[in-house]
Amino acid sequence: MIDISHILKEHGLKNTPQRYCILQAVFEIGGHPTVEDITLEIHQSYPNISLGTVYNVLNMFVEKEILNRVKTDNDVMRFEVAKNNHHHLYSYLDSRIEDYYNEELDGILKDYFREHEIANFDIKEIKLQIVGKFRKNK
Repeated sequence: MIDISHILKEHGLKNTPQRYCILQAVFEIGGHPTVEDITLEIHQSYPNISLGTVYNVLNMFVEKEILNRVKTDNDVMRFEVAKNNHHHLYSYLDSRIEDYYNEELDGILKDYFREHEIANFDIKEIKLQIVGKFRKNK
């Protein structure tokens, strides 16, 4: 069970009903929900929370590194819980996003940029978005 109150406190945030229910919705939905997905989820219990409040709280969670933004090719902003380094598989057909973990790839990318520094730029993290389409299961 995820302790939402602890996460908020750990990041120096006051536990308000809005913050609590928005973060809880992100965890419950899982994956990479859109603002609209999150708003639909929270409106079941908190119908008076405005879309502006949802955007503001999500942006604050990104600033506090509780969540990450994931932008798609069609400019839809999605959010995910900040977790271990990973990359994304993005389907251009249906905008589906799946996490992709590969420690060997992470090592190759880190080694490459250690040897090929980018002038006047400090790398915080390296994330790839691999664009393609998912094959149907046989």
